[in-house]
Order: sequence, then structure tokens, then C-alpha cells
Amino acid sequence: MSQPVCGFPELHPPLTTQAALTEANRCLFCFDAPCAAACPTHIDVPRFIQKITTGNLLGSASTILDANVLGLSCSRVCPVEVLCEGACVLHNVNKKPIAIGLLQRHAMDYFYEAGGQLPRAAAENGKRVACIGAGPASLACAAELRRYGFAVTIFDKRPLAGGLNTYGVAQYKFSPADSAKEIELIRSTGVEFRSDAEIGATMSIPDLEREHDAIFIGIGLGLSQPLGIPGEVLPGVYTALDFIAAYKTGQPLPMSDRVVVIGGGNTAIDAAVAAKYLGASQVTVLYRRSAAQMPAFAFEVEHARQAGVNFVFNAAPTRFAGSRRVASVEYGTDLQIECETVIVAIGQSRLLQTLERISGIILNKGKVAVNLQTGQTGNSKYFAGGDCVNGGREVVDAAAEGKRAARGIVQWLT
Repeated sequence: MSQPVCGFPELHPPLTTQAALTEANRCLFCFDAPCAAACPTHIDVPRFIQKITTGNLLGSASTILDANVLGLSCSRVCPVEVLCEGACVLHNVNKKPIAIGLLQRHAMDYFYEAGGQLPRAAAENGKRVACIGAGPASLACAAELRRYGFAVTIFDKRPLAGGLNTYGVAQYKFSPADSAKEIELIRSTGVEFRSDAEIGATMSIPDLEREHDAIFIGIGLGLSQPLGIPGEVLPGVYTALDFIAAYKTGQPLPMSDRVVVIGGGNTAIDAAVAAKYLGASQVTVLYRRSAAQMPAFAFEVEHARQAGVNFVFNAAPTRFAGSRRVASVEYGTDLQIECETVIVAIGQSRLLQTLERISGIILNKGKVAVNLQTGQTGNSKYFAGGDCVNGGREVVDAAAEGKRAARGIVQWLT
């Protein structure tokens, strides 16, 4: 496979050793740790930061990984402003919160550079578990199951594992090379990965059930939803996930000078900023509601503005115009934006086809219904977590739900 596109400046550059020590020593090491409570995986934040102050970076990383095996990716892509850092007690005295995300990255970067390993798995217990989908939820589930001696196989229809960490998170936040580090760490525990393996196609559901004692569903959300307007099939019109996946895997789609992004979520913002980094001089985000109603995080929107992205609100596209290629986006009454590329980022549809064939699994508005304590579905053999359960949240939520389901599986099988 081609090398990923380079030249993307990092959103949050790493701390130097001295800067990390200085920042870590600002921490108050709160006994009740609201930062840890705000983390979906409940990393012991004071503990890992305190270990940084003593130079014990491997110990710091071990504390992180004990709670969240995807500690590297979460240190880059987590919306810390609304999670751990948002809960920092220093806000109460009008001081800058501790840079928890950067400190976590500092420890995790050292761990991988030093060739760190996860603790040895327990002895094999004879039980086999399949994980459908190789995204963050399945990775976290598989790693946790290996700790208890379960044999785990992850099946994914794409060539590379990692799900959105590999294909869908903007390059300036997290690269495929860093995603591969986490995958190899999990593979080192004995997890088997099968790529280009689509359940229901290359392997039947009855065969999957016969060969495994439990099955975890972590299949994500599926394809982007269509807008249902004229011109969607014109050359130059792409989905945001196809656009991001292409440049992250070294096969960038042709980039034009003028780009319009349709949508108001974080994926739309990622696509818009990436388009600027890839050379577009004019990038406009078109959103159908007001700025206040935009679902993207405010800090993401501000970063896009600083990168030179324009915004047009209360504007729903009605037509993509053009003959051989898209030439403009029409919206409202006689309003249009001229462009040569359109990136559509309006959400994804749920992958229902496979799940509808499985007896006992209940779907609620396109999402898999589970026991919120164990992740178990209406079919006792199946567990689920991640976007197919929560409707599309953060990597850290997927990691938490994958680990929750793993413990549910352990409880059910033992």
C-alpha cells in the first residue's frame, strides 16, 4: 500500500521532557479526581501524572493502559476540553487546566519508543470469542479478553485494522502509522486478525456461532447517508469518510482550489481542515442550521476558522450543479457557491443487514440494544459496543464499551 500523505501539521504537538515535567508538577493530585470520573475509561489521572513527575514514564503508561489499551489514540483524538480537562478543579480558581491529553501522549509516546509491552495474558482457558469489526471497540474488547485467557479473533472487511482510527480520524489528529502501533500491541497479546473478512459473505453467521463461544459486535455505523438531491453522482462529489480514508492510505482524491463541505459535525470539520492542508485555497462549510446548533465541538470550529475555513449557516443544499463535474452547490433561493469539489459529511447509516439476520438481537432506532452493565444483547451469545450501540461517539467511548462487553463475556462464560 502507498505511504500516507505527509505534510499535515499536528493539531497538538508533543511536549518536551522539561515541559512535561513542569506541567505534571502543576497537578494537585486530587483525591476525588473529577478528571478521572469524567473519562469514560476512568484512567487514574493523578496517578499517571504523578509518575511523570518522578520520571517513571513506563509506570505512567502502564497506569493508562490498565484502564484504556487505546491510550495512545485517545491522547490525540479525545475531546479533552469537554472530558478530563473540562473537569479539572483549576477551572474553579480561574487557572488553566492541566494539559492531561498532552501528558498522556508524553507517557504513551515513551512507552512505544521504548518497546513497551502489555502484561502477559493468563493461561488459555479453552474459550473462543469472535469480534466483528476491527475498530476501537473490538480492539479494547479483544485486549481485555486476552487478559483472562480467551482466544480472540477479530474479523474486518477492510484490508487494515483500526476502523476509524486508521481510516476516518483526520491525519492532523492521528496517523495510520500510530494506529498500527496500537494494533500491533494488541496483536502481541495473541489476538488474531483476519482482514478482508466480511461476516455474512466470506464467513457465514452459523459458522461463526459454531466456532466461537461468544461474539462481540463492533461494526460501527456503515456508509454515509445520501442527501437525496440532484447531482450527488457528479464527479467531484465525495463522502467525508471516503475523502479522509483516501488520503490517509496514500491514495488522495483529486483536490481542487474551491471546496464545499456539507454538514456541521466533527467529521465535517475534519474534512474541511484537511482540504485546506491538502492545498485548497477556498473551503466553505455549509450547515443547514445556526452556528449555535452546530453539533461540532466549539474548539474544533475555532481551529477550522484559524485554518482559513469559511462557514455559511442556515443553508441546506438543494442541488449540485455541473455537467462533466460538479461546478457549484445551490442552496436557498438563487444562491450558490462555485466549487470543483464537494465533501458530504451528514452522518452515517447503521449497518443493519448483518444484524437483522441474527435471532434475538433487538434494534432500537438503528442501534443495537444492550444491557448497559454488561453489553449483552437480546441474544445471550452476542455482546456489542461502540458506534453501533451509542450512535456515533468518541474513540474513548468505544474503548470503554468494548472493555465493558469483555467483562460481560467473562462473567457470562465463567
